[in-house]
Amino acid sequence: MINLKRDIERLAWQESRLVFPAFNQSHAWELGSLIRRDCEAAGAAMSIEIRLVKATVFFYAMPGTKPNNADWIRRKRNTVELLHRSSYAVGRSLELEGSSLQAKMGRPLRDFAVQGGGFPIFCEGVGCIGAATVSGVPEREDHAIVVRALAALRGVPLHEVELDPAG
Repeated sequence: MINLKRDIERLAWQESRLVFPAFNQSHAWELGSLIRRDCEAAGAAMSIEIRLVKATVFFYAMPGTKPNNADWIRRKRNTVELLHRSSYAVGRSLELEGSSLQAKMGRPLRDFAVQGGGFPIFCEGVGCIGAATVSGVPEREDHAIVVRALAALRGVPLHEVELDPAG
């Protein structure tokens, strides 16, 4: 329970800290490319999607991924676009409450996922303008991959925003 509450606090901190002064298609390409390089270096087969204003501006399915990775991305992204929170933050919060999106909002599991890997792209003075989403490794690592890339692109030291390793 303590780790769950700590995660929820840290997830909220990540979302408040990883806000960009501006973000456009060039930034989206750079973010997607950072994620791809990180995954290749780690030997992880991932699918990666960056969306801005509900339009896909970057998608890459690495060798070794399967069609279900793209479906996981769709479902996580739907959660981010609906709630403007990371899919992992939503999942951890629902876990603490002992609830689900289906129970709270009538959202079908077929179209929404609360596992890690989807993160909102926030722009100062505007709010949520998109989502960065990945699928391919366990959910906590999916989430961490996106956070590492967002922190690097935003120039935020990773130690300021990363989750505790134990979770």
